[in-house]
Amino acid sequence: MKTNLTSLINVEYPIIMAPMFLISDTNMIIAALNSGITAAFPALNYRKTEDFAAAIDEIRTASDKPFGVNLIVNKSNIMFKEQLRICVEKKIDFIITSLGSPKEVIKQCKPVGIKVFCDVVDLSYAKKVVDLGADALIAVTNIAGGHAGKQTPEELIPALKESFDIPIIGAGGVSRKADIEKMEKLGVAGVSVGTIFIASNEAPVSEEYKQALIEYSGKDIVMTSNLSGSPLTVINTPYVQKVGTKAGFLSKLMYKNKKLKKFIKMFLAVRGMKAIEKAAFKSTYKTFWVAGPSIEHIHKIKPISEIVKSLVS
Repeated sequence: MKTNLTSLINVEYPIIMAPMFLISDTNMIIAALNSGITAAFPALNYRKTEDFAAAIDEIRTASDKPFGVNLIVNKSNIMFKEQLRICVEKKIDFIITSLGSPKEVIKQCKPVGIKVFCDVVDLSYAKKVVDLGADALIAVTNIAGGHAGKQTPEELIPALKESFDIPIIGAGGVSRKADIEKMEKLGVAGVSVGTIFIASNEAPVSEEYKQALIEYSGKDIVMTSNLSGSPLTVINTPYVQKVGTKAGFLSKLMYKNKKLKKFIKMFLAVRGMKAIEKAAFKSTYKTFWVAGPSIEHIHKIKPISEIVKSLVS
C-alpha cells in the first residue's frame, strides 16, 4: 500500500493510529508499530515532561519504526514550549498539531527534518498552514471522533486535494477496509483511525468503556460543548442526556469576554480532562465516553494486530 504518506514517513501501511487523549499509551503505540502502521500519542497524556520524554524513549527502545506526537498548540497548553523542545531534541518522526497555529512547531522542526502534519477543518485554515510549510494535512471531518469538523469527507477532502499538492490524510469514519477504500477514492494518501483502537486488548480504558463501544451504535454519538470548552463527540449515555450537550455558563462567558477567555479556556480544558479521565478508567455514573460514529462497526474486542489486519487484508 504505497502512497505519498508511506514514502514521507517510511511506513508499511498508510494508516495512523490517531492520538487519543488519555488513551494512547506506549503499549498501544508499540503494538501499532509492530503491525505495520504508524501511530501518535498526545503529549498531554503525560503530566510531567520527564514522563513524556521517558515514553518516547520506551517506544524507541521497543521499535525502530516511525511514530509521532500530537501537540495542542494554543494557549490552553501551558506545557507546549517544553513539549516541543523535547520533540525536537529527540527528533521525533512527525508531529500532529491541533487547535491553533503550527507556526512555531514548523519553525523548529523543519531544520531537523521532523515532519509536521496539521489538523484542518476547512480550506481557509488549510491554506494558512500550507503557507507556513506543513508537510501534510489531516482532514478532520464531521464523522471524526473527539474534536470533529463540520464538513463531510466528500466536501472537505476533494477541496483540499484540488487546492494543495501535499498529502491529505482523512480523519473520521474509518473502521473497515471498505472505509479506507472510500477515502482513497476521495484522494487521500492515508487515514487517521482512532475509535476502533479503543476497542482493543491493549487499550488501557475500563471494560465498561470498551463494552459501550460494542453496545452503542453510530446514531448514539452526539456532539457536546458542555465538557472541555470545545465541541467534542461522545456516546449519548444516560448521564450525557441528563446534563445536556449545550455549552454551559463558563463556555458562553469565554466567547464573550476576551480578557477572561485565556483563563476560562485553561480552566475548562483541565476540568474536561479530569472528567474524561474519570470516565475512561473507572466505572462511574458521570460518564463521558469519547468516540466517533465508527463504533457502528465495532462488534468485538480484539488485539491491535487483528484490527490492523481487518483494515488492510
